[in-house]
Amino acid sequence: MTRRVLFLCTGNSARSVLAESTLKKWGEGRYLSFSAGSQPAGRVNPFAIAQLEREGFPVEGMRSKSWDEFAGADAAAMDLIVTVCDSAAAEACPVVFGDFVRVHWGLFDPAGVEGSDAQKAKAFDRAHQTIKRRLQAFLEIPDSAWDDRVALKARLDPIAQID
Repeated sequence: MTRRVLFLCTGNSARSVLAESTLKKWGEGRYLSFSAGSQPAGRVNPFAIAQLEREGFPVEGMRSKSWDEFAGADAAAMDLIVTVCDSAAAEACPVVFGDFVRVHWGLFDPAGVEGSDAQKAKAFDRAHQTIKRRLQAFLEIPDSAWDDRVALKARLDPIAQID
């Protein structure tokens, strides 16, 4: 069974896009990945695209979009929603309701880093490395774990601590 995973953040221009693309490649056949934002930036950050291309992750069709696309009555149901906003930075994370598992894997926003292009690229690399470690842990969870949502959430929550 292929499960649907939605990564949510505020702008849907960096962290959620990095996660969507990474799971799209690594989870092929097991997971369909999507991303959206509560206040979409309207474009994917070029440093996010450059990071994904540099590491060989898919970028075709990536766009900054509103979570409204996934909330309508005709929208496909999600199995897991992962918020990646940084609550430590007092960033407002989207609040979502529905019949799915929800976890929060807060992560600093590389798009908020100021400085030279090299410093910005380094921030995106750091964010992507963290996302990749978290998704590796996620992919180690066996499909059978989805049979017990409480136990699944107990396995998903600690992934937020992986840095």
